[in-house]
Amino acid sequence: MKKLRQEFADTLLELGPRDPRLVVLVGDISHGILQPFARACPGRYYNIGICEPTIVNLAAGLNKVGLLPVVHTIAPFITERAYEQIKLDFGYQRLSLNLVSVGGAFDYSQLGCSHHCYTDVSLLSHLKRSVVLVPGSPIEFNLLFKALYTNGQINYFRLPEVPHEVEFAPADLAPGRGLRVREGRHVTLATLGTQLRTALTAAEQLASAGLSAEVLYFHTLKPFDAPLLRASVEKTRCLLTLEELSAHDGLFNLCLRAALGLERVAAEQIAIDDFIHRYGTYAELCAQVGLTPEHVVRAARRLAATH
Repeated sequence: MKKLRQEFADTLLELGPRDPRLVVLVGDISHGILQPFARACPGRYYNIGICEPTIVNLAAGLNKVGLLPVVHTIAPFITERAYEQIKLDFGYQRLSLNLVSVGGAFDYSQLGCSHHCYTDVSLLSHLKRSVVLVPGSPIEFNLLFKALYTNGQINYFRLPEVPHEVEFAPADLAPGRGLRVREGRHVTLATLGTQLRTALTAAEQLASAGLSAEVLYFHTLKPFDAPLLRASVEKTRCLLTLEELSAHDGLFNLCLRAALGLERVAAEQIAIDDFIHRYGTYAELCAQVGLTPEHVVRAARRLAATH
């Protein structure tokens, strides 16, 4: 399956020639794959360098004169380092922006915790006019970006390095709509991004042990498809979330809000609780925080045993 970063470049190349308002600002990354856009849309591609607050300030000026800025760089540097500029220039001034990040969670696993980012979804969600998406496959990004980039809001697209490789029909993909990927009766596995693969593998292993897992997938976290989550948990009474986000504010919190008022619900999350100090591969860091099918199976069985 194509990488999401390449799909980002291809989608811009699809849209740029027919929408002269699109302007792309990058923080010294993705130059090679964006050169076709730069050639097709002269004067609308700029490498601002490692100056993330400045990129946001420039994007605000561009939007102020009617252009549609797309800002692209590494997640911790654009969301954490430049958060004040996003808050003031776009939240307070009510301007519109498309932020497209890579390197969320620990996708840059071998560069250490300076390049990790667990808080980006939470930070951007605090802005009332934000839309927060974590597409896990190329078609998700293509359709969601095209549906939203002109909406006048603050759109945040967090692109994982590894696609989940599950094929979805285009008709099933819409902003704010979650997906029931697998029907189940005993436990709800809610997830996003690459971890859909982990959830589906775990569901197969649970089935062999006599437990039926329902797998829900959310490419949009704001707005969140609360009715889908609530209906599933009302049936299973067991909820387990798998997420490459902070354990302190992410998918688990959204799910708990959606399930408020339901009685006798057992819930647990597998998420990132603290800085990851180890270096290693993406798979090794997933294992360190428990994002593996084996860990999910143990947690799901523990939850199911409470009913």
